[in-house]
Amino acid sequence: MNMQEIRPPLTIRLCGPRGFCAGVDRAIQIVVLALKAYGAPVYVRHEIVHNRYVVEGLEAKGAIFVEELNEIPEEHRQQPVVFSAHGVPKSVPEDAQSRNLFYLDATCPLVSKVHKQAMRHQRLGRHVILIGHAGHPEVIGTMGQLPEGTVSLIETVEDVDAYEPADPDNLGYVTQTTLSVDDTAGVIARLQERFPNLTAPAADSICYATTNRQEAVKQAAPGCDLFIVVGAPNSSNSKRLVEVALRAGATRSLLVQRAAEIDWDQVGKIRTLGISAGASAPEVIVDEIIEAFRARFDATVELAITAEENEHFLVNRELRSIELTREDMAWVNG
Repeated sequence: MNMQEIRPPLTIRLCGPRGFCAGVDRAIQIVVLALKAYGAPVYVRHEIVHNRYVVEGLEAKGAIFVEELNEIPEEHRQQPVVFSAHGVPKSVPEDAQSRNLFYLDATCPLVSKVHKQAMRHQRLGRHVILIGHAGHPEVIGTMGQLPEGTVSLIETVEDVDAYEPADPDNLGYVTQTTLSVDDTAGVIARLQERFPNLTAPAADSICYATTNRQEAVKQAAPGCDLFIVVGAPNSSNSKRLVEVALRAGATRSLLVQRAAEIDWDQVGKIRTLGISAGASAPEVIVDEIIEAFRARFDATVELAITAEENEHFLVNRELRSIELTREDMAWVNG
């Protein structure tokens, strides 16, 4: 492109909060600190968070990602294995112990809270309903906290209508943390209609970060010709942000992993662009995408901030004495 060309004006509404939540930040820090403390390789069961850039960045530092613990070779049994932020079924730490593996659990504390809520329902004699997406690692982890047959997964209002529990008066529900508040509201309302004695969890399951990112997108989306959500196609909370942007009034909304995958012909003539990032998307990629638009447009960035987030979750006790520097995290935080 001839840089003498007049670049069309563009207003970029940059949402805040966006990107890493405290649980994701903590999970990535756990892998980085484990590499500093114990040296490479550090094994990670499943993607630590749903983001390719993060996974590849950690691989470059010496992390090895496996789907199951039996993939860890005999000679590396002394090296740590980290469980992902999404949480794992109880069978996984049991399996690690039986293999004499040293493990560090990076489950987000808010996911652990949902595990405890589900276990409490079950302890009090209630059958547990989990509102979530089948096959998502968080759902697999939550269902895996409880004995076989004590949890039913509900995804939609239609699922509620078809659901016939053995004891309709003894039900308790929990929800996947990364769902949209609006989506679960309809399912919960229908459950309460059908089962008036349904018990809610002691506290709301949808995490503060999911809610905050959705609220910021709702505020910024009206009037946007295009809304870009930085995130991975297997990231539940990122996909929900795309839906929220469209529902809130953005003309188009796209999920983008890196600037290189933007189809500029498809972007076309736009005047207002919204940008947010899912809870597992690094800030450096947000910067990269803004720069790509600046190269093609005379862009002005407006901050669309709806909340301040000050949450910070401590890493595992074994790692707290290891210093984490700004440089250690610059590859994701910029």
